[in-house]
Amino acid sequence: MAVRTVATQALAELLSALAHPHRVRIVEELRAGEHDVNFLAEVLQVSHSRVSQHLALLRSHHIVRDRRDGRHVYYALSQPGLAQWLLTGLAFVEADLARSQDVRTALEAARTMWSDATTPAAPGEDPKSGSQRS
Repeated sequence: MAVRTVATQALAELLSALAHPHRVRIVEELRAGEHDVNFLAEVLQVSHSRVSQHLALLRSHHIVRDRRDGRHVYYALSQPGLAQWLLTGLAFVEADLARSQDVRTALEAARTMWSDATTPAAPGEDPKSGSQRS
């Protein structure tokens, strides 16, 4: 098999594994460090089982890895640079989507939020605002 064919097939499989908004969000949430399913379900506002399904697919493509601690399972990016790669990808979507002010504002907010996500939130802290969750 030609080198180009192997490389393009592998990249297509990676992009396919990321081709869902929740999976992109999971990658971005894991940018700051490991989290469990409950945290991800709360942040994404989807069910525990839905997050688990997305994580299973990401794990099968070696995008995330898991660590067990008793009954808890924590997930982290296998290659943290992937989150930066997705952030860089915003430049490609901005050209087409930035025609409206609302979309432009949302993209800028996402870039800022994802760029600033360098440290995990403290327990009980809202990972987006830094304030305590109620």
